[in-house]
Amino acid sequence: IHFYKRIMRYLKPSLVYRQLRPALGPRADFSTFVKVWKVVPSDLKICARTDYASLRFYSDEKVERPKGMDDKKPRLDLNKKVGPISWFNLGVSGVLIGVMMAFYYYARGLKEDAIAKERKKALGKAKIGGTFNLIDHNGNPAKSDDFLGKWIFLYFGFTHCPDICPEEMEKIAEVVDDLSVKAAGLGEVQPLFITVDPKRDGVKEVAEYVKEFHPRLIGLTGTEEQIKEACRAFRVYYSAGPEDDDEDYIVDHTIIVYLINPENEFVDYYGQTKDKDMIVNSTMMHMAKWKSAQGKGFSVFSK
Repeated sequence: IHFYKRIMRYLKPSLVYRQLRPALGPRADFSTFVKVWKVVPSDLKICARTDYASLRFYSDEKVERPKGMDDKKPRLDLNKKVGPISWFNLGVSGVLIGVMMAFYYYARGLKEDAIAKERKKALGKAKIGGTFNLIDHNGNPAKSDDFLGKWIFLYFGFTHCPDICPEEMEKIAEVVDDLSVKAAGLGEVQPLFITVDPKRDGVKEVAEYVKEFHPRLIGLTGTEEQIKEACRAFRVYYSAGPEDDDEDYIVDHTIIVYLINPENEFVDYYGQTKDKDMIVNSTMMHMAKWKSAQGKGFSVFSK
């Protein structure tokens, strides 16, 4: 502790300054600075940036700009690429986008064709539709090949039906009239009626029945075996009920309107719950799709 006190006594600032004063030189004379401040003219403009210790004087004399100062600045070259975007890049991007869009629509077309083929295969597995060989209401032979090239609305019923068959036939007549106007350029529509009661529905009875609904409606009849084959082809169920005292009976049968395309292929069916507008819209859709498909490929009925 005594050694520490002795050392600190010799390290006092006053003592250290006395020892270093000869090496620092003479003391600064601030009186000369005051004299210079007094002789500064009063008409000069003085600007103080931070403090009065640093003074900056301005005069009316113009200072020339060094010649080489502007040459050192970088100038913008319009012909030089300044970024990743250019007309070449935009053109290449447009071509790539066009190729991608073309591939997208091509792939979508292939997918739609595949779906249509699968649906057609599914309908084919159901084995709905086929050929028939019957007699029309004029007594002339009529077979399914006679109606190739036309859209067919096919309904199975019987002339003694009290209410359901007449309602369905009237609905078909309205559908045919609407399609004649709305789908005139998509194809010709032909309604057909096949009886499931050949025992009572001969040529005369069928002729009197069909003329009550539509002038283009064709009625078909035949032997019991011929009717059975036609019903089997379209999976139509029918069964005659018991006879009453007047030997009258009701035939229970499938209530469906079949839509057949011009190539004699089953396309769709419409039950009793489908109204006229629903059948018209659905049929027009199928007609448009079929015509579009025929335009891409070959068909004996394509123009």
